[in-house]
Amino acid sequence: MKVAFATQDLRRVDAHFGWAKNIAIYELSPQSWSFLEAVQFDGDLKEDGDEDKLAPKIEAIKDCALLYVSAIGGSAAARVVAHKIHPIKVNEPEVIEDVLEKLRDVLNGTPPPFLRKALLRDQERDFNFDDEEEAV
Repeated sequence: MKVAFATQDLRRVDAHFGWAKNIAIYELSPQSWSFLEAVQFDGDLKEDGDEDKLAPKIEAIKDCALLYVSAIGGSAAARVVAHKIHPIKVNEPEVIEDVLEKLRDVLNGTPPPFLRKALLRDQERDFNFDDEEEAV
């Protein structure tokens, strides 16, 4: 599954979603994780009530199952959730690699329902009806 991180320095989860200079995207599995890409955002990223600045960020994370942020506004959170992305707020800056390791450990244990659902998000569903017998 893909996991996105709102970050100013590409090292820590340390940014408000709307004001983030970067979104770092990683691929995570129960066995490992790997860096995929960093999407950089230029321009005026201060709080200004401009909802249009969120569109490129939401586009950048559209394939992600989780989004880690230091903060996110209510309308932004609603837009993220509408794209079936689960936002997770950290209370203080955390090193992205540490978050990934903790998340990997959770995946190897008994993940909570929202995480199991996120894991299944990228898997194709196989509806094989050949094995079913017709009722006579």
